[in-house]
Amino acid sequence: MIRLLFLVGLLVVMLASPAAAHDVKAGADLRIAQTIAGAELTLVIKATTRVPGPLRVEVIGFPSAPTLDLRLRSVTDGRVVTGTVAPGRPAQLRVEETGPHELTVGAGGERAVIPFRVLVDRGSGWEFLIYGGLFVAGLLLVGGLLTGAFNRRGRSAFVVTAVAAAGLAVAALIVILDPWLPAGSPAGAEPRPTDSLLGRPYVQRVVTTVPARPAAGEEFVTRVELFDGSTGRPVDDLTIHHEAMAHLVVTSEDGRYFRHVHPLRTAPGRLEVRLRADRPGRYLTYVELERTDSGGQLLTGAFTVTGSPTVSPDPAIQDAAAGTVTVTPAAPQAGRPASVEVATSGTPRPWLGMAGHLIVRGADGEFLGHVHEMGTPGNRLRFTFSFPAPGRYLAWAQYATDRGITTVPFTVEVPR
Repeated sequence: MIRLLFLVGLLVVMLASPAAAHDVKAGADLRIAQTIAGAELTLVIKATTRVPGPLRVEVIGFPSAPTLDLRLRSVTDGRVVTGTVAPGRPAQLRVEETGPHELTVGAGGERAVIPFRVLVDRGSGWEFLIYGGLFVAGLLLVGGLLTGAFNRRGRSAFVVTAVAAAGLAVAALIVILDPWLPAGSPAGAEPRPTDSLLGRPYVQRVVTTVPARPAAGEEFVTRVELFDGSTGRPVDDLTIHHEAMAHLVVTSEDGRYFRHVHPLRTAPGRLEVRLRADRPGRYLTYVELERTDSGGQLLTGAFTVTGSPTVSPDPAIQDAAAGTVTVTPAAPQAGRPASVEVATSGTPRPWLGMAGHLIVRGADGEFLGHVHEMGTPGNRLRFTFSFPAPGRYLAWAQYATDRGITTVPFTVEVPR
């Protein structure tokens, strides 16, 4: 019996499907970073426990966020509800069914349309086996005790008790193996494509600005259009990657201008964000995203800013005095891990799911790396990074406090 149970458990583990790292699961909050109306914020769509029922939406600002207009639409039947949300003032919208929805967020003349699915956990067949096995085992144990009480030979009681013990063992085995067992699909989940094992083609991109040649000191829109590398159709199946649909890094060639923002989805396959540059020249763009069943990608582009230099519209975006940076060893070796420690001005708070971010760019712009803080306690951040080749690197350490997001720029020379 024990051997049979072991073989059954081993077979279940072998057949169990691995969980996807970035899947949105029933019972979990959905957090999406957005750069809107000049503010960096995180929308939190709270987990839904029942449908029909309430859907709670919250917003976290760094350091503050404007009041956002919300419009929730069911893709299935077109039903629409509206509301507003601000820091400390959550919105409660009503959903009537599970499945695909669109949450439109508006502020300062900007608008983002966020697709998501309302999921409700409906349990799994494994729970039925666990509780059913326990119930049957309990009945058999009672029956075994009664049989033993009225049967002197006790053979029937032994058989009944053995069967009950086997039922308990099966239930206990399922409880132990529960983390590896295939989970039941929640209500409202998207059907898995039949070709998911093959993956999907990587994303191609077109990076433009509106206007086409923005002037220094004037606001412009950076637009990233995504399309399938195989069909040419717009790509609209991005998964949430480190609490954002996409991360956009924009730097001037000399590195004096730096932005790490989270563009808005304004249409299927289209991401946009408003920026303002303080000097003319060539600017480099890097888009980090992850497509469902395709993995993470880094897409690059460039644009040119015209005009004359102006006073920076946001002088605090880079603050070299906001932290002391220590690189160990002081002259890192290419291909070997180096430690980067940043003393922060204030206690970091989680941003994009991490206490801190380190973005490293090669001086020629051909390389971009992005790593996260290692969980160091106190007012300091510690990163581990391997510089790929000898040369000069531009780097920016970022962290959030109650005062906002601080960016600490520095350079690293990797000798030959």
